[in-house]
Amino acid sequence: MSTGNTSAPTFRYSAVTFDCPDPAELARFYGEALGLPVVFSTDDFVLLGQEGAAGLGFNRLSDYRRPTWPDPAQEKQAHIELGVDDLDAAQARLLALGAVKPAFQPDPGRWRVLLDPAGHPFCISALV
Repeated sequence: MSTGNTSAPTFRYSAVTFDCPDPAELARFYGEALGLPVVFSTDDFVLLGQEGAAGLGFNRLSDYRRPTWPDPAQEKQAHIELGVDDLDAAQARLLALGAVKPAFQPDPGRWRVLLDPAGHPFCISALV
């Protein structure tokens, strides 16, 4: 047992990682949407980011099951919120990059829910 002063370790947020069937495809989508370059890549994992900032990772999962939001049969595991200046313009750009707009929109005047190419729901909002 130590009796000396010990300091707590320092933690910093470095990345969030999404499971998916094709890391390169999902990294392309988010890389183009957010203007982030690939900083590390293997066949099974891609990390997007910029020096000194948190990144986004994409991990191959062989038995990946696409979320079925808003149907709870296969719940979403996580989702990302993106702040935008113009909801309509941002939505059009993301749809052109491969996102899908589900029919159900909880509050389309305030935010929009889209699905990335792997089916993960994510939100865009001019309020963030």
